[in-house]
Amino acid sequence: MQKTKFIFVIGGVLSGVGKGVTAASIGRIFKNYGFNVSAIKIDPYINVDAGTMNPVEHGEVFVTEDGDETDQDLGNYERFLDTNLFSTNYMTTGRVYLSVIEKERNMAYKGRCVQVVPHIPMEIIARIKTAAEKTKADVMVVEIGGTVGEYENILFLDAARMMKLDNPDDVVFVLVSYLPIPSHLGEMKTKPTQHAARTLNNCGIQPDFIVARGQFELDQPRREKLAFFCWMQSKEDVISAPDVESIYDIPAVLEKQKFGHLLAKRLKIKLNKRNNSAEWDKFIIKMKSAKKKIKIAVAGKYFATGNYTLSDSYISVIQAVKHAAWSLGAEAEMTWIDSDDFEKDSKKIQELANFDALIVPGGFGTRGIEGIISAIRFARENNLPYLGLCYGMQLATVEFARNVLGLKDAHTIEVNTKTKNPIIHINQLQAQNVSKNRYGGTMRLGAYDCALDENSKTAKLYNMKKISERHRHRYEFNNAYREMIDKAGLKVVGINKEKDLVEIVELKNHPFFVGTQFHPELKSRPTHPHPLFVGLIKTALK
Repeated sequence: MQKTKFIFVIGGVLSGVGKGVTAASIGRIFKNYGFNVSAIKIDPYINVDAGTMNPVEHGEVFVTEDGDETDQDLGNYERFLDTNLFSTNYMTTGRVYLSVIEKERNMAYKGRCVQVVPHIPMEIIARIKTAAEKTKADVMVVEIGGTVGEYENILFLDAARMMKLDNPDDVVFVLVSYLPIPSHLGEMKTKPTQHAARTLNNCGIQPDFIVARGQFELDQPRREKLAFFCWMQSKEDVISAPDVESIYDIPAVLEKQKFGHLLAKRLKIKLNKRNNSAEWDKFIIKMKSAKKKIKIAVAGKYFATGNYTLSDSYISVIQAVKHAAWSLGAEAEMTWIDSDDFEKDSKKIQELANFDALIVPGGFGTRGIEGIISAIRFARENNLPYLGLCYGMQLATVEFARNVLGLKDAHTIEVNTKTKNPIIHINQLQAQNVSKNRYGGTMRLGAYDCALDENSKTAKLYNMKKISERHRHRYEFNNAYREMIDKAGLKVVGINKEKDLVEIVELKNHPFFVGTQFHPELKSRPTHPHPLFVGLIKTALK
């Protein structure tokens, strides 16, 4: 059995340079060659997981099958690799330290003095190897979060250095760095990347490859300069990664420079398997040939950060919409609508008439809720195709209860604890968690089964009687109102039978009005778009 090979991806110069999609693209290249590939994201935060981080600050929380709340990069890994990842594929500084402290408390170190070095790097290495064993990976791509030179990721770099020292042929380092073009110079500058490489040298690591990110293609003089000043073995070890139209183009950009062969050679892997990229290539052709335009409104509350729009808060929703649209030969134009706008000016709700569909994604808290409810009512009354995800499903039932059942004070107790008609309530276990301020990792998380009503549109889209989808929420639909909304036309068409929980509602006599308690966007893949998003886009195109 071949030993697992490890590719460490490290960032230089600035954050957001594209480490995640580079790591995912490297994984896709090896997957196309027939290898079993997995990926790990290391976050240098003290947080134990990403669950308690504000989406505006950190971006989307991606939930794995086994219920881990992780960084959004795991979503990219799953989409590129078309595979499921697990809690073992994610670690943070907080998680590593917590594990070491728990071991020390349990005498796992046999009374020895427990130190930052070597015990923290050793724990990191153990976790990386556990993930490789669990996923049976031939190739494990490990992204170290943050930027080289930051104090926070030094111990993770030290763990990678130790792994290279033990098995030089099984580990390579890829530095993904940014080459700016100052407007007053008009020339791509290599000096920041040179400094990044030297800073990595100070950690005892020599990059085997540099992926040079920039606005344009890396030219030959700068490639040679980077190779010389960063001590690369060859100028071919400097890979150009210019801005591209879609992140899904990146594997082809890297492969054009034979990056897969270069990595395999350094890792002493034989690429005797044919590059089977047919499935990916077919998807790329569909993506680039999409002609029809479709306008999707996304009404949420995690968009604004100063003067900027942070669409990373809903990155899986964005990608799921794109996957579905491309599969139908369409290009989705998504518009971010802050639900606060509908509350400030009620006339703005009429702007939804300019769109082909409305999506209300997940969220928490009280801000902007009445604006979202107004948008849902507009979609219901005007036959605008609608997909509500988690909070979007909960608020759809609240809107229906208020404006169809006549329960004017109907609400979710997350917003109004004193409502006489709690359409959305909280179960006893979750109530105990909230009362004791236990928020981290305590929601209904991960994959749960859902039985479908065979006569529903949803069941026809899935073409299945039973599905499994991922969850991330604390509040549930109140079954005391189930029969009432069902009889009035908002049908309950999906149920988790084990706990008797409402999972899917679907409006009768509407082109497409579906709310899901789960997050279907988390399981959409470029080559396998999610059926609910396909159903939404197909209806909107009509």
